[in-house]
Amino acid sequence: MKVEYTEETTVRKALAFEIESEVVEQEVTAKAREYARKVKLPGFRPGKIPTEVIKRRFRPQVMEDVIEAIANRVVFPEIEGRGLKPLAPPKIADLKVEEGQPLTFRALFETLPIVELPDYRGLPAKARTPNVTEETVNAELNRLREEAARFDPVEGRPAAEGDHLVLDVGWKPAEGGEGGQDQNVLVEVGSPDNHTDLNAALLGMSVGETKDVRLVYEPSHPNQALAGKSADYQVTLKAVKTKVLPAADDEFAKDLDLESLAALRDRIRQGLEAAEARRIDREVKNALLDALLARASFEVPEALVERHMNARTEAAARTLAMQGTDPTEAGVDWRRYRASQREDSVRSAKADIILDEIARREGIEATEAELDAEVGRYAERLRKPKEQVRAHLEKEGEIHALRARIREEKTLDLVKADARLTFE
Repeated sequence: MKVEYTEETTVRKALAFEIESEVVEQEVTAKAREYARKVKLPGFRPGKIPTEVIKRRFRPQVMEDVIEAIANRVVFPEIEGRGLKPLAPPKIADLKVEEGQPLTFRALFETLPIVELPDYRGLPAKARTPNVTEETVNAELNRLREEAARFDPVEGRPAAEGDHLVLDVGWKPAEGGEGGQDQNVLVEVGSPDNHTDLNAALLGMSVGETKDVRLVYEPSHPNQALAGKSADYQVTLKAVKTKVLPAADDEFAKDLDLESLAALRDRIRQGLEAAEARRIDREVKNALLDALLARASFEVPEALVERHMNARTEAAARTLAMQGTDPTEAGVDWRRYRASQREDSVRSAKADIILDEIARREGIEATEAELDAEVGRYAERLRKPKEQVRAHLEKEGEIHALRARIREEKTLDLVKADARLTFE
């Protein structure tokens, strides 16, 4: 066997193989014997088909198996023996196989580039000063009141602007196809979130009344499943209700296990300040990462870019599924969507490489205690036992990704700690 190693670029590598014809013929004979034991041909007893017959009748299939077997036997040991670490399985190219001639092919793969890190200590960055105003506190207080609102029944009159209606709703695409129905849907008459034609149809309805309405959605509608389409709805009014907000007073605070409205406002302010601090922290880290990316120059492996493009596309599909929309029926051109993620994916892949190199040089790793704490926070959000969540993450192979995210965040913490921050 002859092997030639070539570095096509800083990340793209190639191994060119030449396998002696005798080795290929031995493998062909071995595979033909395997086929002879399995296949059935008229005129031959099972297991008694001559290998020469198999070679003639099933040559394409036999040669495909032979090439795969030889490639697996020679490519991976050669890569490992040279200390190379492909980012994805090698691709076979330039395959040439002729009877009585050596088998030749190239194994193409990518590796991480050698990175010359820019100076990551003392980077300049601007940061906002946290600013939680009385207006934002009031807005959050009102949001809590909205969550605690009650809906009192209204009798003796038709639906009016601002009423909340309990509806049974059935729908189907105007162009035909499968529809659906929901019961006891609460809809506010006149809400800007509603289609204007729906608001018009609901206005003046009486309990027990049923209406049919066709809604035509603009091509720019944010829900891709509805954008540019029409749907026929049938709505039946079951009840009219009015929304009543609790007063912003000490009694409302006590309902939330606090002694007074002042204590509630203090807790709201503290929560808003903590959230603002997290946003500012992320803004600063993103700015520092942008500065690192601008200063670094190296080739980004396509395999990493593809990995990020796939992850972003899968995340978008999962989001639709969680919202109750089948991603395959959402009207999204997923190939185009994936392609649209390339620029951001290149940035993310480049950031992965830089932060990994900084972490390696600084000896940064995610400890078991940090991993356990992060799993605990995740379990708390899901309201599930930590042991159950950890078992699920390990089963799905997501523990490694979680460990990598912790390591990346610790690396950014180091870069931020050494940065020269100016506050606006």
